[in-house]
Amino acid sequence: MARAKHIEPRMGGRLLADAIIAQGTSHVFAVPGESYLDLLDGLYANRNKVELVTCRFEAGAVNMAEAHAKLTGRVGVAIVTRGPGACHASIGVHIAMQDSTPLVLIVGQIPREETDRESFQEVDYRRMFSPLAKWVTQIDDEHRIPELMAHAFDVARSGRPGPVVVAISEEMQKRFAAVPDIGPAHVTPPYPAPAALDAMMEMLAGAKKPLVVLGGGAGWSESGRKSIRKFIEGNKLPTAVSFRRQGLFPGDHDLFAGDLGVGADAALVAHAKEADLILAIGTRMGEPVSQGYTLLDMAGSTPLIQVYPDQAEIGRVYRPALGITADLNAFANAVKAMKVRKPGWGAWAKAVRASRLKQAVAQDYEGPLNLAVALQALEKALPDDTIYTTDAGNFATWPTRFMHVKEGQDFLGPTCGAMGYGIPAAIGAAITEPDRTVVCFVGDGGALMTGQEIATAFHHGARPIVLVFNNGMYGTIRMYQERTYPERVSGTALTNPDFAAFIQAFGGHGETVNRTEELVPAVKRAIASKKPAIIEIRQNPEQVTNRATIADLRAQAKR
Repeated sequence: MARAKHIEPRMGGRLLADAIIAQGTSHVFAVPGESYLDLLDGLYANRNKVELVTCRFEAGAVNMAEAHAKLTGRVGVAIVTRGPGACHASIGVHIAMQDSTPLVLIVGQIPREETDRESFQEVDYRRMFSPLAKWVTQIDDEHRIPELMAHAFDVARSGRPGPVVVAISEEMQKRFAAVPDIGPAHVTPPYPAPAALDAMMEMLAGAKKPLVVLGGGAGWSESGRKSIRKFIEGNKLPTAVSFRRQGLFPGDHDLFAGDLGVGADAALVAHAKEADLILAIGTRMGEPVSQGYTLLDMAGSTPLIQVYPDQAEIGRVYRPALGITADLNAFANAVKAMKVRKPGWGAWAKAVRASRLKQAVAQDYEGPLNLAVALQALEKALPDDTIYTTDAGNFATWPTRFMHVKEGQDFLGPTCGAMGYGIPAAIGAAITEPDRTVVCFVGDGGALMTGQEIATAFHHGARPIVLVFNNGMYGTIRMYQERTYPERVSGTALTNPDFAAFIQAFGGHGETVNRTEELVPAVKRAIASKKPAIIEIRQNPEQVTNRATIADLRAQAKR
């Protein structure tokens, strides 16, 4: 009580803004609403300490915050209004949950005294978000703002990182309280047990065909990624990345085996099934990575070593021969100098790598635009620190198969397969890292789900380059449709605008690419323009995947 006398009373809205800043937040992504006017005013008072990014749609705002978290390793922060705003934001919460991304979503709430009257835009957020978030709370007492906000950030970043939802009642933001701010807790990360590391190395020494599967998102630091690469290189271990985690290991490395996820190379899947030891570091071995839970058997006949920061996730799907609970960076630093005395898998590693190289060879696709050749030329033309973002859809398998994310580059994508992620993520990345080139891969379907967020890029001076792969359809669904109901096209055709004209209407740079040789010059002009850019790539709609045409799928379905 004696300390409290020396603290100036602050209004709840200001306390909330100060609590966000006390956790080290540099950016807040928001769509404004009357339910949190006082928090907005608190952010105004702190405008020299935190950048408030005004977005056009709540799903876009949360996706920007999620991308920011993946790039920085810090907790992303988004703020939306009650009811419809929270509902729109829920997809971003789902993405953060399945991608294990630390995120705090703050939602304006109705006045407490109106609860359970179905007041205007009333939602019970504990019930709504409980399956989607690590924790959901509501602040009704202004005195508890620093405590509950600090705990929200702690929960978001601890163990398996993920999203936390904090509802803030309207009248609480207007009341005054004299309470101190609370900063981040300094917690020693879980360190791998020495005995577990000894057991891991003993198992590795007895293997003939080991395979590393590297996963995890915002939990990796730059030094951690370098350390785990030293361990992999020191033991000459063939390494695959899990679904949309291409930024964790250089794609042009002699030990890179490819990505285990949707559209994975059949040869890599076969190698994974043939492996006599799988070292899964940072991956839950979920549905995309495990190829629909068919990669291994649940009983653990293929020895699995699983390293993960949350013990509850180890063995959740597959029984490991050895589970190691550890912070990923602590694990990487602990093992970076460990080596098997005489690795006996040299020929195996070469065979796995050869399969990846074979997969990446551009085929002779029909038509004036060979997308594989164009993307490989683009890879060589882009800066060494490029940030890639991707949306969900069949188009995304083209850069995954034919391009290589290099050391110093980043790759951000939704592991839950959410369309509408790519463009907001690119804008969030460009705002977070304004001096780096940001390239977004998005299909024509996803481009019009959240493409209006390009206005946010102009408003905040961000300059992403968006590559829209236009084939006039929801390509993934059309693929499945042709496999199951060949020639019965229903609900998957699209009518699109001129995407180049779309961004030109904002004052940006727009071009259309129809031929292989046009892509690289168009991207170079976009970079030189120093404006947000859209380059529409007009694909051959018959080539519905990089491995099959519609005619191929129809023929297979009729067999």
